[in-house]
Amino acid sequence: MVSVRLSEDEYAALRQLCVVAGARSVSDLTRDAMRMLVNGANRDSGAGSYMADIRAQIGSIEKKLEQLSVEIEMSKGSGNY
Repeated sequence: MVSVRLSEDEYAALRQLCVVAGARSVSDLTRDAMRMLVNGANRDSGAGSYMADIRAQIGSIEKKLEQLSVEIEMSKGSGNY
């Protein structure tokens, strides 16, 4: 068992990532991510490069979620939801 402390914002972002990634739960998403790291997906490029790729993908997803959030809030304000 692995235990990690997250802020409320980090946990909320992780839950949103689950929805985007199609994971059934935070545990499933975390398990899948750990398997990828342990199995050495993309080992030739090194762990640092692999993690940088993951961080970039997560950053892209976060930006998309922020854009969606803004669009939803704008729709609520205009009554077009």
